[in-house]
Amino acid sequence: MTIDLFESLPDIRPSREPIAEGAVLLRGFARSAEAELIKALREITDQAPFRHMSTPGGHQMSVAMTNCGSAGWVTDRSGYRYDGVDPQSGKPWPVMPSTFRKLAGDAAAEAGFAGFVADGCLINRYEPGARMSLHQDRDENDLGAPIVSVSLGLPAIFLFGGLKRSDKAQRYRLEHGDIVVWGGPARLAFHGIAPLADGDDALMGPQRINLTFRKAR
Repeated sequence: MTIDLFESLPDIRPSREPIAEGAVLLRGFARSAEAELIKALREITDQAPFRHMSTPGGHQMSVAMTNCGSAGWVTDRSGYRYDGVDPQSGKPWPVMPSTFRKLAGDAAAEAGFAGFVADGCLINRYEPGARMSLHQDRDENDLGAPIVSVSLGLPAIFLFGGLKRSDKAQRYRLEHGDIVVWGGPARLAFHGIAPLADGDDALMGPQRINLTFRKAR
């Protein structure tokens, strides 16, 4: 006799929710890989710890960051850019785990962007009060590839706007395991994260981790 576990737990089944032309919210899509993701994340941050980077204007970001893959996103007084070397250690960023790469490719395909292969993953750590102002991801050489953004840990309010900063941003509550993918006509949409509320996630503790996969080069 075959038992469908999802019959008694319908809220666990991933769902696909279009949020704009070219943008899709995949609820719960990363849940099945969470143990492997968290293990790999710890190994990455042992090699390249989180740090608070500074913007070209000298503002220290409230979100702590690190990277894995051949292209790591960095910001400092000289500007925003991708670099294959961690400026803190002088060594290459940690290799992107196969679990990360597969999840990003699978999520992109589910959202309608088959063949996506990420070469960089920017990893953001939000603690209560941390936020990300509305911005565009436009430092990548290949703007034809989508952005794949994975949420782990505490829930967050995701702001997703239009192609102009002044466009009204819609608000979406992202839970542990949710993935947002945007590309095509939505590739340069402004987006951000509202200040993170207090909480204590059962797996991740008092923080939210965001894995943002890009094709940078």
